[in-house]
Amino acid sequence: MKREIYDADHESFRASVRSLLDRAVKPSADRYLEAKQLPREMWPTFGRQGLLGLQIPEQYAGSAAGDFRYNAVLGELGKVSTSLSSCHGIHTDIVARRPRRGRGAAAPRRTSRSMDQR
Repeated sequence: MKREIYDADHESFRASVRSLLDRAVKPSADRYLEAKQLPREMWPTFGRQGLLGLQIPEQYAGSAAGDFRYNAVLGELGKVSTSLSSCHGIHTDIVARRPRRGRGAAAPRRTSRSMDQR
């Protein structure tokens, strides 16, 4: 069924997420589910595609998208596996927002995107 509530930007973003998942996640999804986690190397891949830090303010190395993108990523990942979608959600909602020890709450955080640029 064609959805009519989304515009071209939304559908384009969803398609790019779906394409990445088809290439990088689906071929090994059973292995990831058996291990009960996404592999470490997946996080930099998501970061390079701009799929991490969508809800995190820019001063903390996020994109502060504040729109449909976060839910689009979870929705598309959920089509592959709700467990893998949960892994991504936990990383984004809990792990990435937690201040690191020894660093002040206002200190900028590094995401996979900024780590790849080193």
